[in-house]
Amino acid sequence: MESGLSKDTFDKIKMLVLDVDGVLSDGTIIVHSDGSESKQFHTLDGHGIRMWKRAGHKVAFLSGRSSGGPTQKRAQQLEIDYVFENGFDKPEVLEELLEKAALSADEVAYVGDDLMDVKVIAKVGFGVAVANAVNEVKQYADYITHRPGGHGAVREVIEYILKNSGQWQDLVKRYLPD
Repeated sequence: MESGLSKDTFDKIKMLVLDVDGVLSDGTIIVHSDGSESKQFHTLDGHGIRMWKRAGHKVAFLSGRSSGGPTQKRAQQLEIDYVFENGFDKPEVLEELLEKAALSADEVAYVGDDLMDVKVIAKVGFGVAVANAVNEVKQYADYITHRPGGHGAVREVIEYILKNSGQWQDLVKRYLPD
């Protein structure tokens, strides 16, 4: 395993917590003249999240800012279990999330890209930095994706965890020829 973690570490992961801007999106925020915002989300990430949920796991979005709609809309589309926006103090929000979900930090994988993600990445069972994350985030991550945020990095993480926990093959059977 590239991260140096054991299969047991991956077997424990029950929830994937994702930063939004810079992880699920490439970090670009388009502000329209009416004040509304637009973001792009990658379909590989969306399908990966559906597969993760099909494996029986939970997903949370943890964003340091509110986007006025795009994050909530994407969360609804993907049936995300927990959505936290304006989570300026991410370690504090993580504690609230762990309590709501009745999980411990070692049962969580977190994907981030910027300084406000470092303490969460250092605390969870599997901390991930996207390829275009700032260096301080990469320094504390257990794994650094090959793909940048907003371009399939979340899908890469999901596949990595599911393959290392032995769940991937059963999930992909439905897509493969007999």
